[in-house]
Amino acid sequence: MKTIDLQEKYELIKTKWSPHVVAELNGQQVKLAKIEGSFVWHAHESEDELFYVVQGALEMRFRDSVQHVGPGQLIIVPKGVEHCPVAAPDTYILLVEPATTDHTGGVDTPLRIERCKRI
Repeated sequence: MKTIDLQEKYELIKTKWSPHVVAELNGQQVKLAKIEGSFVWHAHESEDELFYVVQGALEMRFRDSVQHVGPGQLIIVPKGVEHCPVAAPDTYILLVEPATTDHTGGVDTPLRIERCKRI
């Protein structure tokens, strides 16, 4: 049981769209990421995802709508819903999702990482 300094952890992250695990609870992982620009269209068939914007601005695109998420706001993407996150420069997010979640939903892309680093 230790306090986690999120700002300190963000300083360790050097690449965009590369989530890093900072904590785990009840089969869920708490991840931090620095994001910018557009990710890939994808869905998670079995897992919901929670995106909390710490800094910057996130546009969550769905096939039929767009939601804007600013600092201090969060959005939950239900399982099976195709989405494409798009972020302003210097956007920092906190994610909460099951440990089994593949962050690209299985889409093969250069942004895909097999296993999130723990920091």
